[in-house]
Amino acid sequence: MALDERTLFTEKPETRTGRYQCPRCHRANEYGVRWVRRSKKDRLPPGANDEDRAKFAKLRDYLLRLDDEVVCKACGKKFEIPSQHSLMFVDQLAGLPDEAELEREIAVASGEPEPAKDDKPALPARFTRKPTGWK
Repeated sequence: MALDERTLFTEKPETRTGRYQCPRCHRANEYGVRWVRRSKKDRLPPGANDEDRAKFAKLRDYLLRLDDEVVCKACGKKFEIPSQHSLMFVDQLAGLPDEAELEREIAVASGEPEPAKDDKPALPARFTRKPTGWK
């Protein structure tokens, strides 16, 4: 008896954010994309044979993307998510650095100094005073 995939995994819906650029207006925004996390159950269901046990031993947790399109926040047009990855293994995802950390590592490796923070001068008092007599 071949076991169905639903008997081997537990499903949990998940929303992950991604940064995508609209192909029409060329503006980049953060979009929430729906995924399903399929986690391997802790034990094999009853009625499994040796072949099913061998398959169960090789299974890994993964994410499956449900959304293929998002609506642009600027122009309101639908566009396809420009990614080939509709399935991602969780163990590969766990070791990835975030974007800010990755940019810092690249800057350090290339020998570039870290960008100085822009210290803006204080505004003159005439711009910060509360206006009086205006109606």
